[in-house]
Amino acid sequence: MPKILVGFLLFILMVSCGEGLVKSEFQSIDSAMWSKDDVLEFSFSEMDTIQDYDMFINVRNDNSFPYNNLFLISNLKSPDGESVTDTLEYEMALPNGTWLGKGYGSIKENKLWFKEKIVFASSGVYTLRISHAMRKNGEVNGVINLEGITDIGFEIVKSKK
Repeated sequence: MPKILVGFLLFILMVSCGEGLVKSEFQSIDSAMWSKDDVLEFSFSEMDTIQDYDMFINVRNDNSFPYNNLFLISNLKSPDGESVTDTLEYEMALPNGTWLGKGYGSIKENKLWFKEKIVFASSGVYTLRISHAMRKNGEVNGVINLEGITDIGFEIVKSKK
């Protein structure tokens, strides 16, 4: 009998932790060097067309990431062909160099706000494209290979009312 009770409690814990989670996906960056030309692409579909959602960009970095901030370019394309491009800036570390985000050891995971209370009004496949837009201060040309980003992903959750 105790094994059944433990199994039931584990099931309840797993269900409650994922409450509201609709979609989540990660892609690894090869050798933790993210080329400025490497655009990561995620596709998702079967979204409720009247539900409000919150969307996040998830970033994993290690200690070799040399900056306090991260600049990204995102492009969200809807099934009807409408496309919205944003340039985003996220704080990755405090001024003293302490990493923000969660995790133990050398990898930190940051859950970064992307879109709040978004409605996916069209049925079909949505495409999210993400690239980095890092530059060194005072330089016109961007960073060719960004070091220290190990994984990029996205997450969609139901908005809390």
